[in-house]
Amino acid sequence: MLSSSLEGAEVSMTAIAVQAQQLFHRQPKRSFFETFIRSLIILCVAIAIVLSSISVCDGHWLLTKGKLFGLWYFCTIGNNSALQCTTDFTLANINGLSVGMILARSMVSFAVVVAIFGLELLMVSQVCDDISSRKKWSMGSVLILLSFLLSSSGVLSFLILVRDYITFMGFTLSYWCEFIATFLFFLNGTSGLHLNTITFPWNRMRKN
Repeated sequence: MLSSSLEGAEVSMTAIAVQAQQLFHRQPKRSFFETFIRSLIILCVAIAIVLSSISVCDGHWLLTKGKLFGLWYFCTIGNNSALQCTTDFTLANINGLSVGMILARSMVSFAVVVAIFGLELLMVSQVCDDISSRKKWSMGSVLILLSFLLSSSGVLSFLILVRDYITFMGFTLSYWCEFIATFLFFLNGTSGLHLNTITFPWNRMRKN
């Protein structure tokens, strides 16, 4: 009789453990608003990647005083208004410009690559809604923030190198594309991490 009771108790405890495990792994259904915000973040990151890619490929960021400073070329405007471009940045007579441009274009280029991996993680995380997907979303958001750090470092390095030639009207559309992309990387990276925090199941359980 005692052994039967013990066996029954063990079975009950096992059933409770299984139910508890199922409840732990079960995720609350996402609301329409949360799904919409996640989709909007993914869309904005994709737009930022496109803008940054265009800016890096074009590379012409500052046109002032008859000179065009870019990530890949240094150009001067000739008498016939034709651009004469070269990859030899020493002709600009700016100390450290040659090495500095290598660092600047490397950082903004790596920012695009890192952002692509981050976007991929964000998209994959939406395939299924479980604990693993939320970890992928967090990792993707962290990579987007890393893209922001790389992109902003590249932009600031460029500004420091050509600080003596900076004019507000001299910045090209390509530069403003990179500036907007940098802002979008920061906005969506922080928004992604914050959204994952406030919608985590443990936070919902505490509210209940």
